Amino acid sequence: MSHPQRPDKELYGRLRDSGLRKKVARRVSDALPAKGSAKPKAAHRVADELSAAADAIRDRAGGKSRKRSEAARKAARTRKVNAAKRSKAAKKAAKSRRK
Repeated sequence: MSHPQRPDKELYGRLRDSGLRKKVARRVSDALPAKGSAKPKAAHRVADELSAAADAIRDRAGGKSRKRSEAARKAARTRKVNAAKRSKAAKKAAKSRRK
């Protein structure tokens, strides 16, 4: 006889200790699949919902948006990559002029 999926009690306890409501902690611990089973789609969905809720709280609290800081980091990466491309092209041109 197969057992129904049991919630992760350790995770549930940690979430409760960190201040999450019982219902939310139960939902999260229930969403995680048993080891070796299929991909945890439900767990990812719950995590996305919690992230969205946390972002909404940060926005309301006047904190800087995480999306904005991620966008700034991406922009910095892009500038760095483009600068490297320009530098490589300039070195190639200088090398060809030396010949």
